[in-house]
Amino acid sequence: MKLDKLSSILSALLVVSAAAFSSNAFADAAVGAGGAPNTAQARLDFTVVIPKVLQFRVGTNVAGTVDMITFTPTIANLGTGAIAGTGGDGTGPGAVTARVVANSGQVTISATTAGALSDGAAVPHTIAWPTITTAVAVATSAVALPAPLLTNGPAAGPTVNAPAPVANVTIADAKWTYSYSNAAVIAAGTYGGTVAKNGRVTYTASAP
Repeated sequence: MKLDKLSSILSALLVVSAAAFSSNAFADAAVGAGGAPNTAQARLDFTVVIPKVLQFRVGTNVAGTVDMITFTPTIANLGTGAIAGTGGDGTGPGAVTARVVANSGQVTISATTAGALSDGAAVPHTIAWPTITTAVAVATSAVALPAPLLTNGPAAGPTVNAPAPVANVTIADAKWTYSYSNAAVIAAGTYGGTVAKNGRVTYTASAP
């Protein structure tokens, strides 16, 4: 009698255990009779999160590197018209590579200086930034990345728009080549070349 009772209890426990296993181990299950085919489904949800990115370079593509563009008129051509510079990472004199990659909408670019280039004298002579111009040429992208005008700071100069994004993505580059107008004879000296003498341009790319 005790054995029958124990057997009944064990059978009940096995039924409960089997039910618990069946409900917890499978997302879905099907039980059919005879030769009818069965189907069962299981589901997963997926999410892809793309971070907002804005990459921008003007010149050598090494963190912390600032290229120098130098203009050196000779005695013979001083004040006689535009001359090319030297330096930069691009092909050709005074040329740099400019490139932007962004994925959040229209990119704008501006340039900021601290003021006109100075010779550092006690009573400084200066050269205005607009005498340095930027020629833009296509590099690898279908539309060249435009260059902003250089102006005497400290406020940023006017902005230019990068090529219109496609599906909010902008990938554009260009070759920027600099020239100095050399339109007048000015006092001898080294103008710019250091931050202290207002020799640096800071380009800023912005995106929403």
